[in-house]
Amino acid sequence: MLRNDQLDKWDRENFFHPSTHLAQFARGEAPNRVIRTGSGCHIEDRDGTRLLDAFAGLYCVNVGYGRQEIAEAIAEQARELAYYHAYVGHGTEASITLAKMILDRSPEGMSKVYFGQSGSDANETNIKLVWYYNNILGRPEKKKIISRWRGYHGSGLMTGSLTGLELFHKKFDLPLAQVIHTDAPYYYRRPADDMSEAQFTAYLAAELEALIEREGPDTIAAFIGEPVLGTGGIVPPPEGYWEAIQKVLDKHDILLIADEVVTGFGRLGTMFGSDHYGIKPDLITIAKGLTSAYAPLSGSIVGDKMWKVLEQGTDENGPIGHGWTYSAHPIGAAAGIANLELIDKLDMVTSAGEVGAHFNAAMRDALGDHPNVGDIRGEGMLCAVEFAKDRDTRTLFDAADKVGPQVAAALLGHGVIGRAMPQGDILGFAPPFCLTREEAEEVAAKTAKAVAEVLG
Repeated sequence: MLRNDQLDKWDRENFFHPSTHLAQFARGEAPNRVIRTGSGCHIEDRDGTRLLDAFAGLYCVNVGYGRQEIAEAIAEQARELAYYHAYVGHGTEASITLAKMILDRSPEGMSKVYFGQSGSDANETNIKLVWYYNNILGRPEKKKIISRWRGYHGSGLMTGSLTGLELFHKKFDLPLAQVIHTDAPYYYRRPADDMSEAQFTAYLAAELEALIEREGPDTIAAFIGEPVLGTGGIVPPPEGYWEAIQKVLDKHDILLIADEVVTGFGRLGTMFGSDHYGIKPDLITIAKGLTSAYAPLSGSIVGDKMWKVLEQGTDENGPIGHGWTYSAHPIGAAAGIANLELIDKLDMVTSAGEVGAHFNAAMRDALGDHPNVGDIRGEGMLCAVEFAKDRDTRTLFDAADKVGPQVAAALLGHGVIGRAMPQGDILGFAPPFCLTREEAEEVAAKTAKAVAEVLG
């Protein structure tokens, strides 16, 4: 195989990598990997190393690598019309068709789809729409957004503020003042050992109520949350959580934004996480699974209640002053259509639920008795293993020990990609929906080997 031996040098001298230790990378102290190709659940780098990608890129290559149906749809669209904007009523066959397909699959009560490029910009759109909505209704003080510690909603100024992880705030002058945070629905890290899931849910709802009362209900515009916490640790909510939270929000006329960037389009074994947990959102954020990352595309799905007010706003003020150059990009839309058609054709939503349950069970069988495994949790095609110095007392390792990254590195040595999650020693998994039961068992077995190598 021909190899460009300049590539490593060019990489370190020219490429600004996200979420990377910049100095170590530039000095050559941190590894790089140049990915060449992929098929199914596997990727291959330019050295011929084949890896089982048990995190689907960044939770996004849901249908798996190498799907020619999507590649051909992208190529056909590029040949016919590579780009036209969506401003002032313009559209393409692909963008209009995809909007219809999304709403056909969305929870009840949703009205329109606004398209962007990433989950970050979709959440920026959502916050602007929330503020616009309250201005049109004559409520200029109702602007604060409640997010949750450990939530992940993007890396922009507003979305980085919504994100409740220290790494995304540190030295960036975030969070911005309009964002406030409440407790994460993280049962493993509950405040008391003897607290049941139902009691923890009641505690979280009371904490939210107290926060709203302190800030003033008339100042709170919206609450944003992922159906399952993603980057914050892959944490399914405790029993009754979403029902309890929605009661508090409804009481104070606070909008609900469901960030479904990770859970949308099948990852939990349902089309949306909102379906899975009975969430009734006013806005839904979509991205990753919309195209399975074959092309950049995101969306904000706007509910009926909000849409009526947005229409009123343009009657009063003229065209809405929001848009991106690449909104509803036809190549992204063509990828989205082909992706959703493939998910339907192969019944991948059902597969994600069934194989995901098998995967979580295999991980519990492989690691459930290990003295340093504090928690194994998951839902659908999501799974996390959290490590503890003492599992009985939930005493965690010192962050400086980097246990999670060590296990992830050991697992990579066995040919499997898992993700060391931030703010904790947590190993996360979010495989493509085409994962087989045999591959699920392989990931679990190799994870157990990696844990044994690091922790004994």
